Amino acid sequence: MEEKGDGYVVASLGEESGYVPYTAFSAKKSYLEAHPEVIQAFTNALQRGMDFVADHSPEEISAVIKPQFPETADATLTTIVTRYHEQDSWKQDLIFSEDAFMLLQNILEEAGELKERVPYEELVDTGFAQKAAE
Repeated sequence: MEEKGDGYVVASLGEESGYVPYTAFSAKKSYLEAHPEVIQAFTNALQRGMDFVADHSPEEISAVIKPQFPETADATLTTIVTRYHEQDSWKQDLIFSEDAFMLLQNILEEAGELKERVPYEELVDTGFAQKAAE
C-alpha cells in the first residue's frame, strides 16, 4: 500500500510498545539438564545470526534473507529491513530481561490469554544466552 501511494505508516507498534519478545524457545528442564551442549550450540547459532544483523547493512541483510521472500521485490525487502534497522527493532543479544517478561505478561493478561502470572525466576533461564553473548 505504501509503495502504491495508497497508505503510509503513521506509527510503529514496536517503537511505541517497547521491546516485546515475539520469539521465544522453550525446553523441558530435564532436557536442559541432560543436553546443555545442544542448547548452548543452538543459542550460540542464534547469537551469531544476531551478530550478523548488527554488523551488516540493511542491503546486505536483505540479500541474505531474500530466498525466504522470493515474491518480494528487492527494493521492498530492503525498505522493510531498513525500517527495522532504523527503529532499532533487533536486540544485540538473546537475554530475556525481566522487564521484557513483565511487558509480555501485561500484553497477554490484557488480551485475556493469561490466567495467572508466573514469576520470572521460575520460568526464565538466561544462562545460555549470557554465555553466547560473551
